[in-house]
Amino acid sequence: MKKEELKEFLDEKVEKYNRPDFIELDPISIPHRFTSKEDIEISGFLAATIAWGNRTMILRNANRMMDYLDDSPHDFILHHSENELEKISTVIHRTFNAEDFIYFIKALKYIYKTQNGLESIFNRYRTKNSLQPAIHKFRSIFFELPHDSRTMKHISDPFKGSAAKKLNMYLRWMIRKDDRGVDFGLWKSISPSILSCPLDVHSGNVARKLGLLIRKQNDAKAVA
Repeated sequence: MKKEELKEFLDEKVEKYNRPDFIELDPISIPHRFTSKEDIEISGFLAATIAWGNRTMILRNANRMMDYLDDSPHDFILHHSENELEKISTVIHRTFNAEDFIYFIKALKYIYKTQNGLESIFNRYRTKNSLQPAIHKFRSIFFELPHDSRTMKHISDPFKGSAAKKLNMYLRWMIRKDDRGVDFGLWKSISPSILSCPLDVHSGNVARKLGLLIRKQNDAKAVA
C-alpha cells in the first residue's frame, strides 16, 4: 500500500471509529460520566486498569468500581474511611481483586496528597520525546506504600520490556484533544506528539500488515 493510500485508509478508520457514537461501548465511557478534571482522570485510570477481556464485563465492573466510590472518585479517594474500604470485599475484575482495588485507592490518595495529582507525575518525569520514563517513575511512586507484590502486575513497566498498553491508552485519553468529543485532552502540559500506541496482539498484527510496525514483539521497543 502506497503512503497516500495508507493515509486515506487510516483517515477513513479515524472518521468511522473516533466519534461519540462509540463512547458508550468503550471503557472511555466511564470517565465521560464525570465533569471535574480529577474525577475524570481517576475514573479513567481505574477503568483503563481493568480494560482487558470481555468489553461488556469491563464496563460492568468499572461502573461497579464507581459505585464503591460513591460516584465521586476524587472526593472518595481523599476522604474515605477504613469502614468504607472494608465494604469492598469481592473480586472486581478477573485477577483485579478487592485487595488490589483497596491498594489503588490508597495509592491514589497518596499521589493526590503528596505529588499534586496524576498529571503532575507524568509531566515531571517525561522527556522531550517520550512518556516511557514517566510511566516507569509513576509505577515506582504508585507502589511506595506497603503493598502485596501481586498487586504490582496491574501496572506495567516499559523499563522491563512491557508495551504498557493500558497506561498508554489512558494517557491518550488524558492528553489527546481532537475536538471530536472522545479523548479529553485535559493534560495540556504534555504534547500529544510523544504519546505511544496502545499496543497489543491485535493492534500489533494490524500494524505489521499495514507496514507501520516491523518489530515482531509487542513490547516497549515496538512503541518507543
